[in-house]
Amino acid sequence: MTNKYIYFVANWKMYGDLKSLKSLKKVIRFNNINKLKKYRIIYCPPFTLLNSFVKNFKKTKISIGAQNCHYEEAYGPYTGSISSKMIKNIGCKYVIIGHSENRYEGDTDIIINKKIKSSLKNKINIIFCFGETLKERKKKLTKKIIKKQFSMALKKIKKKQNIIFAYEPVWAIGTGLIPKLNELKSNIYYIKKLLKNSYKIKSPKVLYGGSVNSKNIFDLKKINQLDGFLIGGSSQNANKFIDIIKKTFI
Repeated sequence: MTNKYIYFVANWKMYGDLKSLKSLKKVIRFNNINKLKKYRIIYCPPFTLLNSFVKNFKKTKISIGAQNCHYEEAYGPYTGSISSKMIKNIGCKYVIIGHSENRYEGDTDIIINKKIKSSLKNKINIIFCFGETLKERKKKLTKKIIKKQFSMALKKIKKKQNIIFAYEPVWAIGTGLIPKLNELKSNIYYIKKLLKNSYKIKSPKVLYGGSVNSKNIFDLKKINQLDGFLIGGSSQNANKFIDIIKKTFI
């Protein structure tokens, strides 16, 4: 790992209710016992649970993030939407932007750029998702797609040091598949080099996401350039999530 901490981001997606809060006690106990470990946990539950999560983790070093936000930085006539100012006001420190599931629903690189700007203006750190589709991978366009996504989404962004970059191959999300180790190493190396050379980020934080679980973590942790993981389904179960963190340090 190339940065001070290894990040474990729990993306709960559209799962969870108030009963789910009971599982957090296990994670809190685990985190309290392992205070000296060089890792950081970020929970990103649905909007309906953000306030409850903030309260539950108030006395811990565990941070809370939202799964998305509107591109308007404050308030406006956008029914069903949540702004970065709103999630900041309830205590969120992070927001996921650019996830492929949101891109599929209509988030373009231009919209993503606006969301990043509004969030940074409200002093929220970004977890920026990017990655190629299976079709693009088969055509060997992965690096070209990543470069394009960066050029659009990071346009005129000044506080790039407040962005965590999460590489998520679209074809790997929820499928149980992950890239071959050499392929993933090559992609992560390219991403870090691009961020350092073209965007002048001294120590970019790059995570991997896409079907991360307690079995493939043994292979994934071999990639020294990685700074952590964005975890979907396995993060919804406290035991599985803790197991991933433990095995990362074995």
